[in-house]
Amino acid sequence: MTNHNVMVSEAKPTIGLKITLTPSNSSLFSQPSPAGYITISRKKVQKKRDCEGGTKANAWIDSMRDSSPTRVKSTASLSDTERQSYWIAHHPSALSEFEEIVNASKGKKIVMFLDYDGTLAPIVEDPDRAFMTSEMREAVRDVARYFPTAIVTGRCRDKVFSFVKLAGLYYAGSHGMDIEGPSKSRKYKKDNQGVLFQPASEFLPMIDEVYKTLKEKTKSIPGAKVENNKFCLSVHFRCVDEKSWGALAEEVRLVLNGYPKLKLTQGRKVLEIRPTIKWDKGRALEFLLEALGYANSKDVVPVYIGDDRTDEDAFKVLRNRGQGLGILVSKAPKDTYASYSLQEPSEVNEFLRRLVDWKRKQ
Repeated sequence: MTNHNVMVSEAKPTIGLKITLTPSNSSLFSQPSPAGYITISRKKVQKKRDCEGGTKANAWIDSMRDSSPTRVKSTASLSDTERQSYWIAHHPSALSEFEEIVNASKGKKIVMFLDYDGTLAPIVEDPDRAFMTSEMREAVRDVARYFPTAIVTGRCRDKVFSFVKLAGLYYAGSHGMDIEGPSKSRKYKKDNQGVLFQPASEFLPMIDEVYKTLKEKTKSIPGAKVENNKFCLSVHFRCVDEKSWGALAEEVRLVLNGYPKLKLTQGRKVLEIRPTIKWDKGRALEFLLEALGYANSKDVVPVYIGDDRTDEDAFKVLRNRGQGLGILVSKAPKDTYASYSLQEPSEVNEFLRRLVDWKRKQ
C-alpha cells in the first residue's frame, strides 16, 4: 500500500447513487513599524494575551452549547416543523429510501463503516457504560459476514472492542490513528500482530503526559471526565454544570498552550485533543478502502454511518469521491455532508438488518 495521506479533491461531486442531493449550506464547514521600535509594557502584553485567551474560551463555550454537528443555521427563520421538513427533503431517511439505495448498489461491493457512540450504542452520561444491545451486536456480526466492516471511532481501539466483542471486523480507534485488521480471535498480543497503521505513535508519551496533567487540573470540576483513548484524549462535559463549562474550557486551553503539537476539537459533549498530523476519520476511510483493494474501484459502495462532528470528515470524503453514501444519525436537523439520515441507534439496527436480508436474497 502506498501514499496513505491521500489529498482529497475539493470539487463538488455527485452521489454515486440514483438520488442526487444538494449539500446543505453550512457555516461550520466553510473554508475555513519598520522605521523604529515601540515599547510596550509587560502589563499591556499580558492584558492582550488574557483578552485573546478569554475570547478563545468564550468561543469554545458557545461551541460547547451546540450539539454535534451544529444545528442548521440557514433555516433559522423557519418554524421547527418547516425546518424538519426542509432538512428531511435534503437528507431523507435511509429507511424510506432503502430500496433505491440497494438497487443502485446491485453488482457492486458494499463496504460498511460504523461509528460507535450514538450510532451503535446510545449516548450515555458515563462513557464507560456505553454498551450496545445484544440485538445490535447480532446485526453488526451479520453485516460483517456479508460485507467488509469497520468500526471507526474516537475511542481507544481496545475499549471499543471490549464493547463490540466481534473479532471479524476492522477497528479504527482514536479517530482512525490506530487501525487493526480482522482476526479469527483476539487472543494474540505478541509483536502487535494485526495492527495495520498507527501514524501518531511518536505522540504517545506526550498524550500520556497531558492526560495526567488534565486529570489533575480538572478534578475540582464536578462531572468532568478525562478519557485516555491512547492516541487522543477526550474531555467529557456531559455531566458538568453549564456554569462550569468556561472553567473547564480554560483549564484545557491553558494546559494545551504548552503543547503546540496537539490540537483541540469538539465532538458531542466532548472536547477532543489530538495530534496535529493530517489524519482523521475520512483519511482512515480512504486507508481502509486502499487496504481492501478498493481505492480506485468504481464497483464499490462505501457506506458510513455516524452521528458526530468528527464523522463529517468521512462524509465529506464520500461526497468528494462521488461514490458511496454517508448517513447521519440525528433526530434534529444539522449541517452535514451526509446524504441520508437515521434518527437513533434503533433505526441503525433496522437499516443493518434490512441490508443483511437484502443480501441474503441475492
